Order: sequence, then structure tokens, then C-alpha cells
Amino acid sequence: MATPELLNLVGGEWRRPEGADRAPVTNPATAETLAWVPLSPAGEVDLTVRAAAAAFPAWRDTPVGDRVQSLFRLKALMERDIVELSRTITLECGKTYAESEGELRRGIENVEVASGMPSLMQGYNNEDVARGIDEHLFRQPLGVVAGITPFNFPGMIPLWFMPYALGAGNCFVLKPSERVPMTTQHLMRLCQEAGFPDGVVSLVNGGKETVDALLDHPQVRAVSFVGSTPVAKYIYARATANGKRAQCQGGAKNPAIVLPDADMDMSTRILADSAFGCAGQRCLATSVVITVGEAREAFSERIVDDAHTRRVGFGLDDGVQMGPVISEASRERIHGLVDAGVREGGRLLADGRGATVDGFADGYFLHPTVVADVDPHGDFAHTEIFGPVLTLLHADTLDDAIALANARAFGNQACLFTTSGAAARAFRHQVKAGNVGINLGVAAPMAYFPFSGWGDSFFGDLHGQGRHAVEFFTETKVVIERWPSAWSRRF
Repeated sequence: MATPELLNLVGGEWRRPEGADRAPVTNPATAETLAWVPLSPAGEVDLTVRAAAAAFPAWRDTPVGDRVQSLFRLKALMERDIVELSRTITLECGKTYAESEGELRRGIENVEVASGMPSLMQGYNNEDVARGIDEHLFRQPLGVVAGITPFNFPGMIPLWFMPYALGAGNCFVLKPSERVPMTTQHLMRLCQEAGFPDGVVSLVNGGKETVDALLDHPQVRAVSFVGSTPVAKYIYARATANGKRAQCQGGAKNPAIVLPDADMDMSTRILADSAFGCAGQRCLATSVVITVGEAREAFSERIVDDAHTRRVGFGLDDGVQMGPVISEASRERIHGLVDAGVREGGRLLADGRGATVDGFADGYFLHPTVVADVDPHGDFAHTEIFGPVLTLLHADTLDDAIALANARAFGNQACLFTTSGAAARAFRHQVKAGNVGINLGVAAPMAYFPFSGWGDSFFGDLHGQGRHAVEFFTETKVVIERWPSAWSRRF
């Protein structure tokens, strides 16, 4: 069979952009080409945005109760197609089927929350702020907004933004990662089936030129982004310089502290899933564990055993617990970072480099890796690896461990494992992170809470999900009005 060529969705029409280069979409477990994705030039972006802008007035004037009916239908359609969507994520992203379905469940959760937009975007008012004068606040949509999303959660992360933008009355343009564009092809077809009018939802595939064109386009009012910190800084700076709103989620180096009183078996199981799940390619993966006091020996022994026994393979095979990383370049980068950590004094307790998977010799596999005795002030302890590599540090006291956790530029997540309520309270108060877990390894907020982030993990003021998303995708209009009683006597 011929390898399919993917398309853009512009003004309700599926089209191949003229003059566009193309790139392969690769299955990271087999290295085979699944499809070809267009790298849309600036002209295609302009065509897409202008079509969205033309659709905006009618969508804005559609009553919010009618707008969310399409979201209700989208939720049902995603549940209908969840098996096919999950398999597509596994094929192009590499994660296990269970992980793929799990991310879609979290995405559907955001569609559910955004379906409450009639309540979420309500304003407020006061009668008689002065004698005979009333004051009202309304929330109104921005116009055309764009989402630029990463490879690691192709089904979930677009849904951190799109349902809220659409429910609030905006038109949404999605630029997915060119590494994993197949999932969003399916998602956009479901949006059409759900009844969103032509131009209200658009898809433009591409690379940096495509991104820059969105950042520079005068009719794009806001940009949502998730990716690495250097790119997040770039997008935030360029978008805001062009007068746009921007919310840009960056990288992470998430610490977890394990106290001696923690349930060690439970803590190890949870942290192993956090560190090695999705091959470590998620912004909430635990990448550093700081053991305190006597927890060091007990935890180290257990986590190394899990690293050695975790089943790595093709994500659609039964019993597989971890898939490949996204690309050969990513695997080589991770190998190089581990080498650098060893040069800084790190000691390999589990070395997953060079391991193979039977029947998948060409896949981009890397088995779980555990590095101990790393210099806590060195580059390795502070660099985002974005792979199944766990660093072990040690501290004598909880205060020392919190100081180590806070001595980093990132602030996406921090977790504590303990049975002490006092320790948990001190930790959650002092730790510098936007998402905090107590006896949790992935502190992912529910859709009705914002996905927080501090420091170099987030650039902007309002995060994705929940009420933050509603505020981000609307602007407030304050109306102050007087109706003199003398006027009323004329009628």
C-alpha cells in the first residue's frame, strides 16, 4: 500500500498545501515510515488564518449553549473511536496502548469541563454602583487563536486548549508536532462530524516556518504552546512582541523526596511508573529522587530491581510496560547525557543503553537507566533528559532535601513520599513547583484545575485547563450604564 500523505484542514476543506516540502512520520518501534506530513509555508498559514477569521463573526454570535452542543458530540465521538485513536498514538508516538488510552481519557475530561462554558464564562454585575448607575462585566472571545503542541501527548495536549477556546466562541488553529500528526488528522475529522462550522476548527501541519508564520500573523490573537524550555522562551518572546497573549509550557526536572517512613514498596512502584512510564517523555515524569536518611538503601535496591525487570517493547504487544523514545536522535542525545553524568562522577546502577528488543532491531529503544552519586550541583542533575533515566540524590534531613529540590530553574512538579502529615504540610508549603504530589508520582491536575508550572517550566500568566483556560481565551468588557428616570417618562 502507498504511504499516505496527510492534509491540512482549511475553511472546512482538506487540502494539500501548494509548494510544501514534506517529512516522514516514523514509527519509533520499527523505524518504518507511516505517512508523509506537509511542512506548510507561510502562505498556507495565511490562508488558514484568514479562513478562520472569516468564520469567527458567526461563531462568536452563536449562543454559548448552542456552541457547546458540538463539544458534547465531540466527547461522544472520541469515546466511540478511542480504540482507533489509541492505536494511532502508539504507532506514531511509541507509548504503550494503555498509556495512549489514558491520555485520551484525560483529553476527553477537558472536553467535558469545557462543555460547561455557559457557566464558566459568566460575568458579574452590580446594581447602583452610584445612584442610578449599574455596572456589568462580560466575557467575550478573542477571535482566532492557535495551539502549537508537542509529540509526547498528541491526543491530550491539544485538548488542554481547543475545547475551551471553541466553547468560549473563538476559532482555533492547531499546529501539531510534525513527528505525530496522524492523531490530529483523526481528531479534526471528529470535530467536523461533531458539527463545528467550516473554519471554526483548522489544522495546519509544518515546522518552524509554519510556527513563525502563526506567531507573526496579525489576526492570531493568542498562542498556546507546550514543549522544551528554549522553544517556549522563543515562542513567548516572539508572540508577546507581536502583541499576542501567550501561555507556554516548558521543560522540567521533577524531583521526588522519599522519607524513611514512606511505604517503600508503594513508593517504588509509583516512582518507577513516573520515571519510566511513556519512556520518561512527559513533563511530569519524575527524573530525580532524593532519599532522606535510611530511605536510601531500601529505595535504591527496589528501584534498580524495577529498572532491570521492566518489560520494554512494542506498545501494542501484551504485557509491554514501556515503549521506545521518539527518534534515533533522541536516543543518541540521551546516551550522550548519561555519558556526561558518568564523567561528572555518577555511578550507573542500571544501564539501559545498548539493550535490544527481540524482533524490533531497528526501533529506538532504551531500557530504564538509574544513575547514583551524581554531583547535585553539576549539569546532569539540572538538565532535562526527557527519557527513561532516573537520578538518585541523598540528603540527611527533609529541609536539606527541599533545598536540593528547590535548587533548580524548573518548577513543573515536585512530590513527597511519607506517612507524616506534618512533613507533607511543610513540603507543600516550601517547595517551589506549580504541581505538587503527596504520595503521587504524576501530579497531573484534573481538567477543572489549571496545569500549573513555575520558573523555567512556564512562561505566561494563565495556564491551560479549567478556569485559567476560560480567562485566557476571553477578554473582559466592563459596561457602566445610566438610564435617567427623566428619559423613562418620555415613553
